[in-house]
Amino acid sequence: MSPDLDRRSLIGATLLAGATGPVAAQGVEPTTDEAYWGAVADQFDPVRSVIQLENGNWGMMARPVADAYARHLANVNHNTSYYSRRSFAGDAERIRARAAASLGVSPSEIAFTRGATEALLALIGGYNRLRPGDQVLVADLDYDSMLVAMHWLKTRRGVDVVSITLPETGVTHQGLIDVYEAALKAHPRVRMMLLTHVSHRTGLVLPVREIVAMARSRGVDAIVDAAHAWGQLGDRPGDLGFDFAGFNGHKWIGAPLGIGILYIRKGRTADIDPFMGNDEFKDPEDIGNRVHTGTTSFATTLALEDALNFHEAIGQTRKAQRLRFLRDRWTEALRDVPQLQILTPSDPRLAAGITAFRLRGRGTVAENVALAKRLLDEFGIFTVHRTGVAGGACVRVTPALFTRPGEIDALVAALKTIAASA
Repeated sequence: MSPDLDRRSLIGATLLAGATGPVAAQGVEPTTDEAYWGAVADQFDPVRSVIQLENGNWGMMARPVADAYARHLANVNHNTSYYSRRSFAGDAERIRARAAASLGVSPSEIAFTRGATEALLALIGGYNRLRPGDQVLVADLDYDSMLVAMHWLKTRRGVDVVSITLPETGVTHQGLIDVYEAALKAHPRVRMMLLTHVSHRTGLVLPVREIVAMARSRGVDAIVDAAHAWGQLGDRPGDLGFDFAGFNGHKWIGAPLGIGILYIRKGRTADIDPFMGNDEFKDPEDIGNRVHTGTTSFATTLALEDALNFHEAIGQTRKAQRLRFLRDRWTEALRDVPQLQILTPSDPRLAAGITAFRLRGRGTVAENVALAKRLLDEFGIFTVHRTGVAGGACVRVTPALFTRPGEIDALVAALKTIAASA
């Protein structure tokens, strides 16, 4: 066996074991070490009939996570209430502590939900510091369900909604901060704002730490949509200074579908109403009273621990670097093609794995549906169109840890062909 293959097998075995120590102890692998990343990719079983570059919808479980999930499901199904009434609460509390450590927050500051949407709707609907005549702030790149909820506050709280458009060209780190600061200066009645850390539409990464701090200095709270941030970015969310957020475990952490997290910083719980009068927890300020999921999937919660094992065996920073490498491999190869618009900048602070594009001057929904269809039908590359961007519809490209550089190169070749015929 060659040294590369032997090393690849060793790394694969370590990841399969779900260990956090041995891999981390070897030091950060170079982003382009294809023996290492090939071993990681080998732990996934993606569809082989296409090049799968639409991994933003939700993330595939790695094989060891999927296997663990199957075991948890079989065990729960076998023991039913004998398990759920006697043991699940203790297991869930252990996993809550594990998730909190990954986020960089206290276990008492988080509660499990069925996804980021459920968490964010509880925060938006429960935020009780708004008064009639106040304003709330949203942007065109925010998620559809969150935009609906923010507009619903007009009926619920009697507030007005201010909407801004985030720039597509000349985007800079400071420029994005300036856009939000200008909006708050122009609308001094804004009391709460929605911030999407990583846009599901274009992949733009906002400088959340700086925007949150700036808004706080003006007496404005931010509710952070971090659905695509946890696991895709290198930062620990708890280090970014926000008070309210919703996270997904089934996107970039790689847990089964149906697990999310509601976050409220300690000392801010009273600013979110109990969910429809929920009083299940005796302490009125317990975060558990701010959302009510009903009966959730016990096996899904248990498998979050296995997903965190796999995630931490790779390392959050290393994972973020690899996703950005895959993204840069196609965006920077095509950025100067005049027929294409790449909708996130080159600045590594403002981009992660997700990025969208469109053909210049072709921003209708129909045109981008057709563009994604052509990529699939003619080149075997699966992507997805996105709408809601003020500058026009686009096509989103989202690699995953199982994406091979050759697949990215196939995308580059396909888009050059398409651009040449545009």
